[in-house]
Amino acid sequence: MRLEAKPMPSLAQSLAYPLGAVAVTLVIVSALVVAAGASPFSVFQLVLVGAAGTPFAALETLTRATPLIFTGLAVAVAFRAKLWNIGAEAQLYVGAVVTVVLGTGALPLPAPILIPVLIVASMIGGGLMLLGPAFLKVRLGVDEVVTTLLLNFVVLLFVSMLLEGVLKDPMALGWPRSASVIAEARLPRVVTGLRLHYGFVLAVVAAIAVWFVMKKTTLGYEMRAVGHNAEAARFAGIPVNRVLLKTAMISGGLAALAGFSEVSGTARNLTLELSPGYGYTGIVVAMLAMLNPLGVVAAAIFVAGIFVGADAMSRTAGVPSYIANVMVATALLTMVTAIMLSRFRIRWR
Repeated sequence: MRLEAKPMPSLAQSLAYPLGAVAVTLVIVSALVVAAGASPFSVFQLVLVGAAGTPFAALETLTRATPLIFTGLAVAVAFRAKLWNIGAEAQLYVGAVVTVVLGTGALPLPAPILIPVLIVASMIGGGLMLLGPAFLKVRLGVDEVVTTLLLNFVVLLFVSMLLEGVLKDPMALGWPRSASVIAEARLPRVVTGLRLHYGFVLAVVAAIAVWFVMKKTTLGYEMRAVGHNAEAARFAGIPVNRVLLKTAMISGGLAALAGFSEVSGTARNLTLELSPGYGYTGIVVAMLAMLNPLGVVAAAIFVAGIFVGADAMSRTAGVPSYIANVMVATALLTMVTAIMLSRFRIRWR
């Protein structure tokens, strides 16, 4: 068996492969639901209602989607240039640490100034976190998959040390958490009394900005060229190493915005439970979106809806909420297969 490159697929084919991946995912998950003793139609209906059946559920889905948009954009940008960033979780926590350090009173500024300062500072921190592995890649040929993945654990241990030390809130009764950010450092709610905050608006704006950079600027062209063929790009005069370092700063900064939005918009403080794996789920989101920045928004809402809806479904149908993890993982595998089939045909010898 060998893979043979296919010509560029038409628009209809480009849509057919992802839709086919979704259909296969539903068939596989339906079989698992039947094995659990429930009706697939009722389970999927309960997931849909739990994710978007009421205004509260819909806004909760958008809230859960906000950090996934940021981490999905971070992965999409890096993967487009073939910089395999598996460390969005670490960059998220770096952004959260920067937000807590500067947002708990260190900078006595009004909200219109303090919030942009926190955004820029957290992006710089996250970008520098990925710049190290990128530098090792371009200078020494070190595999960035290994370095970025291991940095996730290093940063989590570092955050744990901070929460047991200098960042520990003395009013937390011994619990490892930081002090809450001041009122001027908090993102306002979109709807009073509900959790959705303006971090979601920032995430959508970031997706549009990333799309513009990737499609309409010289840097975006260079990133795509390096991703397609680094040696050909270098032969054409593109500074490949410099492009990869710029990509690292952008990707790490976007992932750090997830930490900023969670601290400033939702949690108000820093704990080790701030992220239930948003950095890793961002890889799924980016692949489901086929690395399209605008598609990341839709994919993040889809994944967040599955998790929110599954929580509501499990309480009603008696099916474990872990079915959401299975659904997301299956969707990733089928989407990767669909991407491969859209670009290559299988030849049997």
